[in-house]
Amino acid sequence: MQTLSVELGDRSYPIHIGAGLLDRADLMLPHLAQKRVAVVTNTTVAPLYLQRLTQTLTAAGVAVHPIVLPDGEACKNWETLNLIFDALLTWRAERKTTLIALGGGVIGDMTGFAAACYQRGVPFIQIPTTLLSQVDSSVGGKTGINHPLGKNMIGAFYQPKAVLADTDTLKTLPPRELSAGLAEVIKYGLIRDADFLAWLEANMDRLRSLDALAIAHAIYRSCEIKAQVVGEDEREGGIRAILNLGHTFGHAIETGMGYGTWLHGEAVGAGMALAAETSRRLGWLSAGDVARARALIRAAGLPDAAPELGLETWLDYMGHDKKVESGKLRFVLLKRLGEAVITGEVPRDVLAGVLAAPR
Repeated sequence: MQTLSVELGDRSYPIHIGAGLLDRADLMLPHLAQKRVAVVTNTTVAPLYLQRLTQTLTAAGVAVHPIVLPDGEACKNWETLNLIFDALLTWRAERKTTLIALGGGVIGDMTGFAAACYQRGVPFIQIPTTLLSQVDSSVGGKTGINHPLGKNMIGAFYQPKAVLADTDTLKTLPPRELSAGLAEVIKYGLIRDADFLAWLEANMDRLRSLDALAIAHAIYRSCEIKAQVVGEDEREGGIRAILNLGHTFGHAIETGMGYGTWLHGEAVGAGMALAAETSRRLGWLSAGDVARARALIRAAGLPDAAPELGLETWLDYMGHDKKVESGKLRFVLLKRLGEAVITGEVPRDVLAGVLAAPR
């Protein structure tokens, strides 16, 4: 097991990465204010891991209440969120009752948001079971739900007490979901670590075959970069926005196509390709740099081309992006491979050219 920390003063917390962590009650017990937990999961993950986690906790004297939600991005909404509150109130969960998110990014985001809201704040622990959630969404405290007009537009910054990334859970991940997670891994190399980017190019086959050492390294380095950025800027007032490379385009794809049609990582993959091309048209990247980024995205099994939405539709959905400031779109682009920049200076004709370029 490897452990690193998100440094946020008295709200700092550990990220544990390794195999067999679902069996490690000792990693969870220090973070429980009382021996009562509600485990929030979904219909896909529950048959795989809920019983195992429940056995681990009950053997340690913890009372477990399962909350099983419908699966999918299309269910990341008020109605599903309210199912969590219904269960917590029925069970008479208290302020010291800990919520445990057992699942991917949708479960983690909704459980965290529920924890932030229930009785004005209860503790929660993240146990991410997808690569995307292990390297990205479980770390940093962003929680929320979707709205028909924009993804993740309703939520709160609310940090977990701990993150347990059990790499064994990736063995049951469908290949498409594994590829979706690799999009976020690639993102870290593009925004802040050119050496890691080169390592990904050399080891993508190992990652897609779930080589244990390669996966562990990719998760650790991704979490390390995210922890550093979150420690510098918890609430995205500045540098943290670089973690959204590809997301302004990607969220527009998800919203425009209908939540769940494209996986989040697939949309981010195409979005990163668009961000790279935008960077080239602004004179920052070379054609070779863009080709290199696109090749890595494709090697991960991801699309490097976006669907046709139409310029006005693109602009409408991107206008709901959380980085919009004073009505002006801001983008995360690349000054060079391994260095991201946040800018609001993207001329409309440049953006139109990128979005109209042949797919």
